[in-house]
Amino acid sequence: MTNNSGFTLIEFMVAILILMVGLLGMLQGINLAMDKNLENTIRNEGALLADEMMMAKRNKTFAALSTTTTNNVVNRYNRGVYKNYSVQQVVNMTTSNTKEIIINVSWKHRNQRKTQSVSSFVSTISP
Repeated sequence: MTNNSGFTLIEFMVAILILMVGLLGMLQGINLAMDKNLENTIRNEGALLADEMMMAKRNKTFAALSTTTTNNVVNRYNRGVYKNYSVQQVVNMTTSNTKEIIINVSWKHRNQRKTQSVSSFVSTISP
């Protein structure tokens, strides 16, 4: 009578298959986490760009803020690549002493358009 207390080839293959499914699931989780991290980094860069544009507009005098709409593309360097952001700057005269500034920054990530908007009012004291 022989004692065969080791693994058979079928048991070994089933164990390898279960281990592979677990590792592939973990790799997919890492891939998803990296994509979400990149998406958040791109969104933060868009918010930072909108804030920089707003501060540049708010640093101007009331008379220097012309009521116009401008559109331009800004390239930002992030994580070793350049990303294009479309920037729309709108200045509206709401009253004779108040102007509204709207900054819209948009970009594409995985063929989806994302937008970050910032708005503020600037007033002057009438004599």
